[in-house]
Amino acid sequence: MIKTPKANRLHIGIFGKRNSGKSSLINAITGQEMALVSDLAGTTTDPVYKAMELLPIGPVTMIDTAGFDDEGVVGELRVKKSREVLDKTDIALVVFAPEDDEFSYEEDWLEQFKKRNIPVIGVLNKLDIMEKDLNGYEEKFNIPFISVSAKEKRNIDELKKVIIKNAPSDYEMKYIARDLVKSKALVLLVAPQDIQAPKGRLILPQVQTIRDLLDGDAMVLTVKLTELEDSLKVLKGKPDLVITDSQVFQKVNEILDEDVPLTSFSILMARFKGDLEELVQGAEQIDNLKDGDKVLIAEACTHHALKGDIGREKLPNWLRERTGAELDIQINAGCDFVEDLSQFKLIIHCGACMFNRKQMVTRIEKAKESGIPITNYGVAIAHMKGMLQRVMKAMNSK
Repeated sequence: MIKTPKANRLHIGIFGKRNSGKSSLINAITGQEMALVSDLAGTTTDPVYKAMELLPIGPVTMIDTAGFDDEGVVGELRVKKSREVLDKTDIALVVFAPEDDEFSYEEDWLEQFKKRNIPVIGVLNKLDIMEKDLNGYEEKFNIPFISVSAKEKRNIDELKKVIIKNAPSDYEMKYIARDLVKSKALVLLVAPQDIQAPKGRLILPQVQTIRDLLDGDAMVLTVKLTELEDSLKVLKGKPDLVITDSQVFQKVNEILDEDVPLTSFSILMARFKGDLEELVQGAEQIDNLKDGDKVLIAEACTHHALKGDIGREKLPNWLRERTGAELDIQINAGCDFVEDLSQFKLIIHCGACMFNRKQMVTRIEKAKESGIPITNYGVAIAHMKGMLQRVMKAMNSK
């Protein structure tokens, strides 16, 4: 449970006014004193993340946020950070204090949750101090409510049951690749171990793909590009599917027979984390790029760029080679996303293995709202190398 990547967990955001008991609630739910609790308003500043197990859902991430009524210049920055948490929230708990009878902040935030299709549970805290009828709250806000005492840990198990009942079942796609092949299928993975590869381990999409295929009873063989031809010679038959790193897409495509299904880890992530159809449509915009057009290359994580970095060197070179245009290419790395997307003609995103599905889907929706096409590394490369049709055929095979 502890080693389950954050990106594969249900994200439960806890929101509410200052001193409503958010931090006490997350401590009660997790059974740990992981959030600082104080009578002083505004104790929580940046969002706090805590991993735990919530059966039968499994591993989840709890997110404690600053009060959405925080004040002052610093308070506004804290609220901004809390708003950013919405991008990755799968289900929200809004904490109410029973002594409060003014709900303009809550109404504003509930409207935001509604626009983003985030299910919400109202939590009336401080049951140890005051008991109130929940019917009025449920009628006013049209969401399920439960009374708890975070301080005395009363009704916390009942709250967990309500979370389980209301949690979205589609917060994560069921499969990465196993639905593309039959049981006992032979899947060949091409995983270059160049200077960009982490020392002593495979990258996360490769590890996750292998595990997913093994869970589907597939037989998995992993090789480097330099051993691809040798591996094909020793096999008794052709592999049922080949999955490659996007950087060597073209070379693998040239080696394989045309009837062998081929895709990439990045394209699998495009489907698993986002909207593959939308990203395929976005790739078509590459051929419409002109001199001076701005292209945003977005990455989910920050890393030290080495020689031959795909986002900073290879993709820009391939784009200029394909379009023949002098493009203005900008890089955005990490959780913070560019606010004004209208300045760009195209967004090319990484595979987003470090994001949960909600966060990547949110970025796609923001691009659509701005009228800006969006694609991802693998889809864009397949399009530029003239093999997207082959890849999409593999994504529908079994």
